[in-house]
This record gives sequence, C-alpha cells and structure tokens, in this order.
Amino acid sequence: QAQVQESGGGTVETGGSLRLSCTSPTIYIGTACMAWFRQAPGKEREAVAALDRLHNVRYLESVKGRFTLSRDNERNALDLEMNSLKSEDTAVYYCAIRPACPSLEPFLEAQDYTLWGQGTQVTVSS
Repeated sequence: QAQVQESGGGTVETGGSLRLSCTSPTIYIGTACMAWFRQAPGKEREAVAALDRLHNVRYLESVKGRFTLSRDNERNALDLEMNSLKSEDTAVYYCAIRPACPSLEPFLEAQDYTLWGQGTQVTVSS
C-alpha cells in the first residue's frame, strides 16, 4: 500500500479549475512538512506550494493568487486548489511528505522530502 496517495488530476481547458488531494493511510500529516511539486516534459521538478507544521505556506511565484494549498487534518489530506489554469501549468504533479516536520519554514527543495507519490497528470488545453 502506497504511503502517499494522490488524486484529482485530469484535463481542463485554459481558465478552468482542478483540485488535487494527497492522503496517507500510514502517516499523520498534521505534524508533517508537505508540498506539491510538478515536472513538465524537459524541465526540472519544481515546488508549486509547500507548508510546514504550523501551516505557513509558500507558493511558486507563477501560481500565487491562483493556487491555494490547505491541510485538512480530519481527512488527513493535503489539498491543492488550482484555479485560472494556464497551459504552462501542464505537468505531472507530485505530493511530497516529510513526517515529523522539523521546520517552521516550508521546505521548497525536493531533497528535503522523504516520501513521494507516484504523480498525477494535469493537462491544460488551450
């Protein structure tokens, strides 16, 4: 059973919305560092949004005002609400978790996370 499970990817038209969710059947996310990364073809993986255990959030500059990251402790889930999607948002999106988050600042480097989902495809068509 995968420790990190993602859902919510798909294909939408420019300007549309999608909601990605990340859950774990084995890890309590309430005290974890968590993030969504993405990787487009031919490009490096980049952090889209990340939060620490105090729910401080940091966003990639290009998604500020369009994406919202939130943690739902009751569902044990991390949600990424994506609005006003653009073609450049097309990528595989990955959820990343570091249990027992040691930081009061969100981690933005992939190397800071120890558990990863398999990725979910987001395609924005023009």
